[in-house]
Parts: sequence; C-alpha cells; structure tokens
Amino acid sequence: MSDSAWQEPSSTALAGAAERPAADAPHFHRSVGLFSATAVNMIQICGVGPFLTIPAIVAVMNGPLAVIGWIFGAVLAMADGLVWAELGAAMPGAGGTYLYVREAFQYRTGKLMPFLFVWTAMLSIPLIMSTGIIGFVQYLGFFLPNLPAWQTHAIGVVATALVVLALYRRIESIRALSTVLWIIMMLAVGLTIAAAYSDFHLSLATTLPPDAGDPGKFFMGLGAGLIIAIYDYAGYNTTAYMGDELKNPGRVMPRSIIVSIIAMMVLYLAMNVGVIGTVPWQEVAKSTSVASLVVSRNWGHAAAAIVTVLILVAALASVFAGLLGGSRVPFYAARDGVFLAAFGKLHPRHNFPHIALLVMGVVTAAGTFFDLTAVINMLVAVAVLLQSVAQIAALTVLRRRQPNLHRPYRQWLYPVPSLVALVGWLYVFYATDRQSQLMSTGWLILGLIAFLIWARVARQWPFGPKPIREVYLERQADNIATVNSEAHAR
Repeated sequence: MSDSAWQEPSSTALAGAAERPAADAPHFHRSVGLFSATAVNMIQICGVGPFLTIPAIVAVMNGPLAVIGWIFGAVLAMADGLVWAELGAAMPGAGGTYLYVREAFQYRTGKLMPFLFVWTAMLSIPLIMSTGIIGFVQYLGFFLPNLPAWQTHAIGVVATALVVLALYRRIESIRALSTVLWIIMMLAVGLTIAAAYSDFHLSLATTLPPDAGDPGKFFMGLGAGLIIAIYDYAGYNTTAYMGDELKNPGRVMPRSIIVSIIAMMVLYLAMNVGVIGTVPWQEVAKSTSVASLVVSRNWGHAAAAIVTVLILVAALASVFAGLLGGSRVPFYAARDGVFLAAFGKLHPRHNFPHIALLVMGVVTAAGTFFDLTAVINMLVAVAVLLQSVAQIAALTVLRRRQPNLHRPYRQWLYPVPSLVALVGWLYVFYATDRQSQLMSTGWLILGLIAFLIWARVARQWPFGPKPIREVYLERQADNIATVNSEAHAR
C-alpha cells in the first residue's frame, strides 16, 4: 500500500465526495442546472403574489414610496438567501430547513427543533395556500362583482375542497404542472406590464403624498410594506429543497438564489411603477384585482378578461402544487421519527399522505375567512422564529460544531449577511400586528406541549436518550474513504 492512498483528498475530490450520496441510499439524478434552478425559484417567488399585494403595499407606503419596500424586501431576501446558500450547499437534500435545524440543534435539544419546524409548517404552508384562494376569489370578482361576504367565503371553501379532492390520489410528479404554471405566470406578468406601459404617465408614478417626508409615518409604513414584500419574495429558497437534483449544489444553489431575487426585484419594480403610472395610486390601493383594472383601462374589457382567467388558473395551480409538496413535509418527518406518527401514514389504496393533506386542507380553508393582509401577517409571524431566525442560528452553530463539514459555498462577508437577515427578520416580526404575534407565540407553546407529549410516548429526549448523529459528516467520511479506495485501486 502506497502512502498516496492515505493522503488528504484534493479539494476537487472532497467536493465530489460531499455531493455524492451514500451508495445504499436512494437518490435523485443530478440534472438541474443553473438556468432551470433559477426558473424554479422565480416560479415559486412570483405565483400570484404581486397580483394580490401591489394594492396593499401601495396603500401602506403611500404610492410611489412602495418601490422602497420592494428594494428593502430584496435586500432582506438576499441576506437570508446567503444563509440558505451555505446550509443548502453543505447539506444538499430534500428537507431544507428540517435538515439544517436537525443537524444543528441535536446536541442540546434532541429532536425538539425539527419537530417545532414541522409543527410550524403545518400552519405556515396552508396559510400561504390560503392567500392563493383569497386571490382567486378576489379576481373572480371581475366576472362576478358585488358578491356578498358569505358567498365569497363559500366560494373559497369550495375552491379549497376541489383542490384537495384533485390531490386525493397518487400523484408522482408536478413537473408538467410547474411548466404550465410558469408559462401562465409569465404571460400574466408580461401582459400586465405591457398594458401598463402602453399608456404610462410619469407624473402619476412620481407624485408623492403631502406627508411623504414624515419619518414616523414612513417607518411605520416601511414595516408593513416589508412584510408584504418579503411574502412576495418567498420562494428564493426553493432550490435548497431540491439539493439532491442540482448538478453542482455548491455553485448552482447560491447563484440561483441571487439571480432569482435580482430578476424578481426588477419585475416587481417594473410592474409596481407601471401600475401607478397608469392608474392613480389612491385608486390602486383600493383595487381587489389590480391587473384586471390596468389591462381593462388600457386595452379594454376583453383583454382584461383574458389576463384575469390566466391569474385565476395560476392561483388554483399554485395552491395545488403547494399543498401537494407541503403535505409531504410532515409525512417525511413522521417517517424519520421526528413528528407525530399519524402523519406518516399513507392512504391504504392510493399511497399518498392523506392525513397531512386533509389537515392542511382544513387549515387552508379556515385561512380564507381572513383578509389578505391578516393572513400574510399571520404566516410571516409564524415562520420568522422557527425558520428564518432558527436557520441563522443553525449556520453559526454548525460552523462551530462541525468545522470539518465541507462547505462548497461559504457565506460572503460572514457574519454580516447573517446579522442583516437577523435584524431584518426581527424587525418584520415586530412590524406584524399584535394578533399575529400572539397567535404565533401561542402556536409555538402548543408545539412545545405536543412535543413533550410525543417525546414521552416515543421515549425521546428529555424523557429518553439523545442520540447524536452527524449525518453529513458521516456521509462525507464514507465518500472520502471511497475516493481513497478508488484512487488506491487505480
């Protein structure tokens, strides 16, 4: 045996080893490159969000100042995206946040943090889907105006039930749906922007309200605007959930996050400025279907009807895709022994996680009874503590606990982006309304109680052993050994 068989592997070999799944583990084919990954992120970022929220952000930030909200939202998304980039590149897998908090916090609190993350996802994912249903109902008003409140609520519940019914079977892939959704989304966005700039008036887009220079009102509006903006940018982390399918996670993941955020910021600014340059911002702020309003004003009712249909289809398709993927989160966690066992059961005939789907469907339907701004406040407040802030802490903990973990991408200017993201997220949480803060805190307390009951029954920490397993370090060591063995054989 030569000495070279025991030498430290090169950086190239180490990168390959870090990305190579264990030999006996099922894995995806690494086929998604930078362009495809960026497109996937952009699909998840946009959806129907801007068609719903431009009136809200224009209202809270007094018209033209809404562009500041979009820019600040992009800064926060970028800082947070660099947290995702390091964690996702080092631990590429299909679990995203679940994997990161499981690895980072197992040393002190066992399975508590991944349990609480899934518990939070049981509320935050359906609430995101609720906004899609709310948007569907709002844009349906273009064809069915002046519906009483009980009828709009009934339509929302029926629409949710139809989506759940469509999902109540085995569905292997949503790639075709994602492609269709991307085409519909880009058509709707492109047509709205084109219609806006076909009769654009710079004076409308730049006329500031009389109290625009009031610092107190500005920062109050900025907080509310940032909540809306960060909701609209959500989705830049999608590639972190498909790390097993990226050709080169260390390169593709951070680039796809950065490019998608910048691209969507440009689209959002173009749409926002175009809309308020076509319709006075005071009128935009009161609109429930702003895209239909803009297209109707500049191109006529027939063109507006076409764009509205595109948005209606995109809204339902996004809810379909979101509930399909979201229902798998508690299922896989339960199968991994980190969540309530009932959610790990499959439908006896069709083999899909029916319990998780039904529970999330009920929460989605309940969310449709609130107005859009309230739902956005609730889901942001719920997600901040157990995902955003937890991940920032996880990055720091893993750098200290697992310094030898191969990190193909290390956060630029660390820890500055982490600190910017932390301050931004805490400001966003502070800016949410008191009801949302209380609800998120209450949901967290219920999660702690549920964890203690589950841990007692399952004999997990703090009522049982606290096994430590550094999954990615173990995989890295196995793969490096394989690299050395192959090198020795040659």
